[in-house]
Amino acid sequence: MDLFALETFLAVAEERSFSRAAVRLHRTQPAVSQAISKLEGELGEALFDRAAREASLTDAGEVLREYAQKLLNLRVEARHALGELRSLHRGSLNLAANEYTCLYLLPVLDRFRRVHPRVKVSVQRSLASRIPDDVLLHSVEIGVLSFKPEDRALKSIVVYRDELAFVVNPRHPMAKTEEVSIRDLGGQHFVAHNVPSPQRDKVFEAFRRHRTNLRIDVELPSLEAVRRFVELGNGVALVPALTVERELKSGALTRVRVKELQMERKLRLVHRREANLSHAAIEFLRGVREYAEATGGSYCFLPERGD
Repeated sequence: MDLFALETFLAVAEERSFSRAAVRLHRTQPAVSQAISKLEGELGEALFDRAAREASLTDAGEVLREYAQKLLNLRVEARHALGELRSLHRGSLNLAANEYTCLYLLPVLDRFRRVHPRVKVSVQRSLASRIPDDVLLHSVEIGVLSFKPEDRALKSIVVYRDELAFVVNPRHPMAKTEEVSIRDLGGQHFVAHNVPSPQRDKVFEAFRRHRTNLRIDVELPSLEAVRRFVELGNGVALVPALTVERELKSGALTRVRVKELQMERKLRLVHRREANLSHAAIEFLRGVREYAEATGGSYCFLPERGD
């Protein structure tokens, strides 16, 4: 099974057409068909349903597709690694984060870029639930998560301790109060992020446990939108403290302590346990540790126990 055959297979699967795949690969259609037939013969399985109008994958084809992508990603990874051996001052750092965890990356990436300005940095935006798979499939080298991954093939390092923050507009009646009870929130109009998360579930459970109604009047697709909507004087919100640091310092928002909602959320950097990390990734992790040692506070560098 050679990589060209797998590349041809993926092209047909993605284009859903032998002829379009041939154009994409700059080959003739008979050559593409022959490569697929040879691959099917080698595997002893039909990979495409040729009775369909488009080249749709069989069950065997669906299984092969995941492994083919892994192998081709590994080829790209190998080329990058060899390139770095030839030129140590070059390289790339590929990360995955979501809207929230990307905020953690900004100061550490700023430091990294000042020290290594020639390393290309790419942060892929991804749903938190997909980031472990992105790392395992070699799509990115390091991911940033707000939960501990279950897969033992991943190694994680706690790098930031965040808190849940109850925030209001400075003109809100509660803005003059340092601390409230969760029961005081029963009549409030909440603005919420509409993406499911373990933290969201914990908040719902806390309100249920204290027999308090959580009234969500507005749900928005991003934490940035939630923050700005509350700034405008619309309701109140529970958000990660990291996402409102600037607004709290400027006075655009006010944080009020809720004694029953003291929830810590740990941000983690994760990578494949058995991976040979690139020089850029190794330097990035070293920089993260040094930044945590110099900055302190919420920043830390704590490999998980057993890692």
